[in-house]
Amino acid sequence: MSILGFPFASRAGIAPLPPDLAFLLRHGTDPAVLARAADRARAWGTDGAGALLATGAMTEDVYYRALAAELGTPFLADPIPLGAGARYPDSLVAGLAPLEPGAPAAFVLAPRGGGIAELLRGRSPTDRMPALTTPGALRLAIFAANPKGIAAHAADALQVHRPDWALKARPMGPSLAIAGLVVGVVALAMIELSPALVLGVWTLAQLLLLAMVTLRVAAVSIAEDDARVPEPLADADLPVYTVFVALHREAKVVPRLAAALSALDYPAAKLDVKFLIEAHDTETAAALKAATLPPGAEIVVVPPGLPRTKPRALNAALPLARGSCLVVYDAEDVPDPGQLRAAAALFARSDPKTACLQGRLVMDNERDGLLQTCFALEYAALFDVLIPALAAWNVPIPLGGTSTHFRTHILRAVHGWDAWNVTEDADLGLRLARAGYRVGDLPSSTYEEAPVTLGAWLPQRARWMKGFIQTSFTHGRDPGRTLRDLGPLGSLAALALVPGTVACALVYPFFMGHAVYRFLFAGVEPRDGFWVNLPTGTALTVFLSGFLAMLLPAALGCVRRGWGDLLRYVPLMPAYFLLVSAGAWLGLVELIFAPDRWNKTEHGLARSSRSGALNRAG
Repeated sequence: MSILGFPFASRAGIAPLPPDLAFLLRHGTDPAVLARAADRARAWGTDGAGALLATGAMTEDVYYRALAAELGTPFLADPIPLGAGARYPDSLVAGLAPLEPGAPAAFVLAPRGGGIAELLRGRSPTDRMPALTTPGALRLAIFAANPKGIAAHAADALQVHRPDWALKARPMGPSLAIAGLVVGVVALAMIELSPALVLGVWTLAQLLLLAMVTLRVAAVSIAEDDARVPEPLADADLPVYTVFVALHREAKVVPRLAAALSALDYPAAKLDVKFLIEAHDTETAAALKAATLPPGAEIVVVPPGLPRTKPRALNAALPLARGSCLVVYDAEDVPDPGQLRAAAALFARSDPKTACLQGRLVMDNERDGLLQTCFALEYAALFDVLIPALAAWNVPIPLGGTSTHFRTHILRAVHGWDAWNVTEDADLGLRLARAGYRVGDLPSSTYEEAPVTLGAWLPQRARWMKGFIQTSFTHGRDPGRTLRDLGPLGSLAALALVPGTVACALVYPFFMGHAVYRFLFAGVEPRDGFWVNLPTGTALTVFLSGFLAMLLPAALGCVRRGWGDLLRYVPLMPAYFLLVSAGAWLGLVELIFAPDRWNKTEHGLARSSRSGALNRAG
C-alpha cells in the first residue's frame, strides 16, 4: 500500500514515499523515520516535510541542507547576504528574497509545503535554481536587514492605512482639554441653572446610567447553549493554526507556558507557534532557549522601537502567521488542551463574518486572598455570563486580549492591533464590529493567575481603564459615522461597555455614597405628583439595578463554573468595585501624564490553583 498515493520508487522494501521525504533516502535518513512521517502526513492532511519537522524527527537545518544537496544548489546559513530588493513582509510571505551581487545565486528561497515538491520536480519560482535556506534563517536575515522599517510597520500600519481607526492619527491633548472644559461648563451650569432644570438633567443622566446597567442585568436572562461547539473536525480537515504569545520579562513562567502549549491537542504539523519577545529582554530569551518548546516553535525577536507594547509585538509577527486561524495567549495562560480543536470546529460552522471567537478566561488562584477571589468572580461574570450574552445579541464585544481566536485574513484586513492603545483588545473588538464583523463566544477555558498584591492589581486595572478611554476617543471622533457603522443597539452596547464602564467606575463611589446616605440615613419621603418623584424614583431604580448588575452576573458565573463555595463572597463585589474606581481614577491620571506607558504585571507568583492547571503545567 502506497503512502499518500505518491508513485515514487520504493527503496529498502518500504512503501513509496512522497517526494519531499523520498529524496532523504539518498542522504542517509532512516527509512523507518520517513515512513512514520509519511503516515502522520496522511493522517493530518499535510505535506511530508511538515510532518517530519513538526514532530522533531529532523531539524530544519539538516532537512534544508539535504534538500540543497539534492538539488545541487548552495545552502546559505546565517548571515545571508540579502540584496537591496529584500522587503518586509513581502519577502517573508513569498519565502523568496534577492541576494546581493556576487552571491552564489540571484535569489535565496525558503520553500514550504508543496513548494518543496515543485522544486524536486525541477520547477523553480525564478528563472534559475535559487540558493536555499531555512524559513527561520530567512526571517532572521529580513529582520536584521531593516529593523527600523519593521518597527515602524508594527507601530504605525493602522495609522497609515486607516487613520480614522487609529489612536495616534489625532493628538489626544486637544480632545482631553475640550472634554475637561465641557465637564467644567456643565458643573458651573448645574450651579446656576434653576432647580427644576437641574433635576431634569440629573434624571436624564440617571436614565442613561440605567440603560447601561440594564445591559449587564439582562445578560443573566440568556441561557447557556451547551450545543454551541459542534463535533470536532477530523485531523485532515483541521486548518493550520498560528499561536502568538507575546512575552516581556516573563522568564519565570516560561517552563509552565511551554508545557501548556506542548499539551495542546492539535496535529503538530498544523501548529505554527511563535513566541514574541523584545530585543532587550535577554532573560526571557535565555529561558525560552533552555525550555522544551513545542517542535517547530519559533522565537521572534521584535526590533527595538516605540511604543514598547504587546500590540506592537503582535503586529510585527502578524505577516509571519502561516495559519488561516490565529490565537493570542498571554504568558501566564494555561489553555484547555482541546481549545484549538473547539475553535476550529466552531469557525467551520460559523458565518464567514464571524471574525473572532473569545475564549473563557478563568482566574485560577482565587484562594490566594479576597482580592483574587473578587477578581475571579468578576471574570466569571464577564466571560461566563456577559460575553456569551453579547455574542448572542450580536453587538460589539470588547475583547479579552488573550484566548482570542481570529480568522487571520480578517485580522489582516483590519490592519491588526493599534500599537498605541494600551487596551488594544477592546479597540479591536469595536473595529471588527465597525467593519461589519461579529465576535462569537467560545466555551473553552483558559486558566490565568490574578495579581497577588494590590500593588500589582491596581496598575494593571489603571492600564485597562486608560485604554478604554483611549478607545472611546478613537471611535468617538465621528459619532455619526460610528452610529452608522454599529447601528442603534450596537452603539448603545459600545457606549455602555467602553466609555460607560469608565464613567461608572469614576462616579461610583460618589453616587454610591450619596445614595447610601440618602436612602439609609436621610430617608426618602414621597411627595405628591409623578414628575416631582421621578428623580428620586430613578435614583432608587439605578441604585438597586447597579447592585443587581454587580451581584447577579457574578452569582450566575459561579453557578455555571460550579463554584458553589464562592457564592458567599458575591456580596463583597460592591466593595471590590471601589478598588475598580480607584483604578479608573489612576488610569485617568496616567492618560494625561503617561498615555503610552504599559503597566507590566509580574506573573508566576500564584500560591494556589483551583483547577491545578497553574501547578500541573509548571
